[in-house]
Amino acid sequence: MSAAENTEFDGTAHRPALSGSSVGVRAAAPVFVVGSPRSGTTLLYHMLLSAGNFAIYRTESQVFNLLEPRFGDFSNARNFERMFSAWKRSRLFHETKLDLQEIVGALPSPCRNGGEFLRTVMERVARHQGVARWADCTPEHVLYLKRIKQTIPQALVVHVIRDGRDVALSMAKQAWIHPFPWDRGRDIEVAALYWEWVIEKGREMGTALGQDYMEVRFEQIVQRPQAALQAVGEFIGQPLDYEAIRKVGLGSVSQPNSSFVEPANAGFNPIARWKVSMPKQVLTNVQALTGQTLQSLNYALADCSEVPAKLPVRAFYRRYFDTKLFFKQRTSVGKLFSEQDLFWL
Repeated sequence: MSAAENTEFDGTAHRPALSGSSVGVRAAAPVFVVGSPRSGTTLLYHMLLSAGNFAIYRTESQVFNLLEPRFGDFSNARNFERMFSAWKRSRLFHETKLDLQEIVGALPSPCRNGGEFLRTVMERVARHQGVARWADCTPEHVLYLKRIKQTIPQALVVHVIRDGRDVALSMAKQAWIHPFPWDRGRDIEVAALYWEWVIEKGREMGTALGQDYMEVRFEQIVQRPQAALQAVGEFIGQPLDYEAIRKVGLGSVSQPNSSFVEPANAGFNPIARWKVSMPKQVLTNVQALTGQTLQSLNYALADCSEVPAKLPVRAFYRRYFDTKLFFKQRTSVGKLFSEQDLFWL
């Protein structure tokens, strides 16, 4: 195994070939930017908003990963009323900048599912702002791609993929993943396992979406932004010009959403932080656990002289993640696995 001398990722975005007849339809389709937490989804989302023609909505909608599991089948009027009562008191509503009665008047009766609810609200936001389309950036929606396409058939999905070693560092720093008590102190390793699991789930479901799914690397977005944006623009049916986007500079385009404090004279460089920030033994462990996936994504492995030690049981955590997702998607018990309270948002 050899370390990459150049930190620039040299892979290409994965995007399907498009027929000429589909381009016009895509130009108005909603775009879902998804990926593992801390993978750079917010950066790409803010680039889309900065490009214009997208409704500006500066929060995650959390419809499929939180609202549906927590409140159950929306076709049940009582469930929908409970959801809407909570939603209208949260940031999810306040960020629409709309009058509540305008939303109430636009909603279908009955509103049968989360996709119908999200589409109605966001189309109203777009109309209010005088733009043609909208996008969503809830990273965990990468686990709900099938549900998204069932309820919003025209949706386009952009899956942002980032080096799992950098993702694991960032997730551990923000305490997003909590190891079981017997793995205390292995936060980075368990975060890497979660990254791998999310990536595999997203890619498996994305493949089934055909030409409505593409992948783009975070490293490309940062190091070759115009090339990455050209690929995304072709996929979504809208030209994306990096210089124009940079001048508008909404959110993380001008103010990076980083877990790390950069030295004043160093500039913003989120690529391959693991090379200087990840302890050697931890790096050895992470690569022992997820090295095959990293290599399959063309991320070079570092030379490691240490011997893997005290590894979390990979199969155990994968079964845990699978089980949690299974129950969360069953609405009768999903609320037990919805870790966030809507009123915190």
